[in-house]
Amino acid sequence: MKLHVLPAGPIQTNAYLLIAPERFEAVLIDAPGEVWSMVKPILREGKCRLTELWITHGHWDHTQGGAEVVRSTGAKVRAHADDRVLIETPEIMEKFMGEQLDLEPIQVDHWVAQGERFNALGMEVEVRHVPGHCAGNVLFYIAATQSAFVGDALFAGSVGRTDLPGGSFETLENSIRGQIYTLPGKTVIYPGHGSATTVERERLANPYVNG
Repeated sequence: MKLHVLPAGPIQTNAYLLIAPERFEAVLIDAPGEVWSMVKPILREGKCRLTELWITHGHWDHTQGGAEVVRSTGAKVRAHADDRVLIETPEIMEKFMGEQLDLEPIQVDHWVAQGERFNALGMEVEVRHVPGHCAGNVLFYIAATQSAFVGDALFAGSVGRTDLPGGSFETLENSIRGQIYTLPGKTVIYPGHGSATTVERERLANPYVNG
């Protein structure tokens, strides 16, 4: 699998493009604003088709470019139902952000659930529900590549903010301890913002939630 890290949008939110060259298929994890302009040439060069878009959670900076991606590719969308309101009626986020964001709703094809497993790009993917930053935040764990895409639940040396509607530090702490820190220590964590880290590193040294 080839991995492209694509920071995009007004606050440089990480999108992750996973490509299986031998299958000529790709999956995009999260869709910040204008990410399609970055994804399109990579797909063209690899002669790949984007089959799915996985949304880690419904906050605007992770979904702003989603409608364009779906229109352009026909990709099927996966997300958690606890963020259904944010994904289907994203204009409500403008109220608590206090600015015009020009967001479009995204139609989700499959609502994922805790513990669900499915196949993509020839690999098994496990879904883990990690609320606290956002009610519907999930991580996508791929054991074959020792990677976990965690949205804004956990960062290198930090955690997701919990002061937005639906946020709770207690819930987030429980999610991190129960769903992220229980992954194998060498698992690489790919967060919604900033650089990658590992489960072991955060479990031992994260100042907000440690082992």
